[in-house]
Amino acid sequence: MALKPTIYKLRISLSDLNRDYYDTLNLTLAQHPSETEERMMVRVLAYCLNAQAGLNFTKGLSAVDEPDIWAHSLDGNLELWVDVGEPAPERIKKARGVARQVSVYCFNSKATMWWQLNRPDFERLQVKVMQLDWGQVQHLASLLQRTMELSITIS
Repeated sequence: MALKPTIYKLRISLSDLNRDYYDTLNLTLAQHPSETEERMMVRVLAYCLNAQAGLNFTKGLSAVDEPDIWAHSLDGNLELWVDVGEPAPERIKKARGVARQVSVYCFNSKATMWWQLNRPDFERLQVKVMQLDWGQVQHLASLLQRTMELSITIS
């Protein structure tokens, strides 16, 4: 029998001072059985950093041809592709061909080495890459509960 995902419900009061974006997000997330708590929380953080109309979580690890998060315009065009982790440059090149904007959020202990190896490719593709501190990601994951209320301020 296949393992089922774990469902989390988050209510986030989001204040993004950089973009003048303020919202209350009611998110329901499914944590794939092979997904770590750290990776799931980075998905939440990436969602908050990119919050906008039309932004959605995808099937994630269950659908290898989709990003973790994406946003479509009202006419169906793919506006934003967000990957979490350390994707291969070939994957991001393909994403760059279908999405107007591509962002990558890397976070684990080997992210620095991954960035050093792939930096030229990602800079050439004009992709936004953000490396999150592994210790802080671990701390954030340690706070995880099945139902949470969070307040996030981005400045």
